[in-house]
Amino acid sequence: MSDDAIVRIEGVTKTFAGNVTVVDRVDLRVGRGEFFALLGPSGCGKTTLLRMIAGFELPTDGRIVIDGEDMSTTPPNQRPINMVFQSYAVFPHMTVAKNVAYGLKVEGVAEAEIGPRVEEVLNLVKLKGYGARLPNQLSGGQRQRVALARALVKRPKVLLLDEPLSALDAKLREAMQLELVRLQHAVGITFIIVTHDQKEALSMADRIAVMESGKIRQLDTPERLYEYPSNRFVADFIGKMNLFEGKVVTREGARLLVDVTGLGRISVPHEDDIAVSIGVAVRPEKISLYRARPADSAITLQGIVTNLAYLGESLQIFLETESGNQLIISQTNVSRSGSGAPRKGENLWCSWQAADTLLLQD
Repeated sequence: MSDDAIVRIEGVTKTFAGNVTVVDRVDLRVGRGEFFALLGPSGCGKTTLLRMIAGFELPTDGRIVIDGEDMSTTPPNQRPINMVFQSYAVFPHMTVAKNVAYGLKVEGVAEAEIGPRVEEVLNLVKLKGYGARLPNQLSGGQRQRVALARALVKRPKVLLLDEPLSALDAKLREAMQLELVRLQHAVGITFIIVTHDQKEALSMADRIAVMESGKIRQLDTPERLYEYPSNRFVADFIGKMNLFEGKVVTREGARLLVDVTGLGRISVPHEDDIAVSIGVAVRPEKISLYRARPADSAITLQGIVTNLAYLGESLQIFLETESGNQLIISQTNVSRSGSGAPRKGENLWCSWQAADTLLLQD
């Protein structure tokens, strides 16, 4: 990230009582106008890191700089940020308009300015005409929009979102993901979202920091995180992955010759240096299935279908090979008829291209 970063996290560590380190020497740059995601499993430190940016927690070590200013001693209400929580935190006794106006009133903004700003932001979040309603007259998605409006009306330089969609049902959640991206583009401010949902982060963020045990394991664009994970944890956490154990035999120019348990010796494109013992991985959708052995594929395995999972838009096939390897293959549902679909107990061949094979360390 260039020097135009609006948030700079420099060597930040957070240790709680009992020497429990939940954020471990994190360095991070978030750019102006960027939609940035902190992604990871529960307990990885992502929410603690967000709370330190907000000022609700103070770093044990390191510093947090927002818009060029060190925030080490700055209280939350004086930082150029606002935060949206997963519980919405909407005042139930106030109308929508009063909820949105509350922060402006606390800051002493003139009454003549409050009304137009509230109307502007309600229109932005598609709640025009809802100003007189109470929260109990709104749907979950509409209450979430009120929380967003209340945060945006103060025109923060950075908006922090702590699992903001987790309380919504699946369909509304997907709709709100698109809505958040639209909002972020419309207002042009920096969004930093915390989520444990991989699809949510992939669909919204410009860049994602994947965290594990207080550390950032990989920081990249959604596409590169999915297609080129840098280690086993990221590969396994982002989407589904078939993973084998392997050992590097030798280098052949821009390729590596690798011995793979249950698969044999394969040649994989890989120009960077890598450890001898590695993980060899392939995504389920990169694998093709055949009833006869394919003649033109670089990597081929045979196995028995042990289970099938129909997911509507796709079919997941679980395959067990003679050597005991377990594979997941994903097929897109392109036909309304089930004719030709794999059957449980069927013996099938699967194959994929060497270029779709990932070599993973640690």
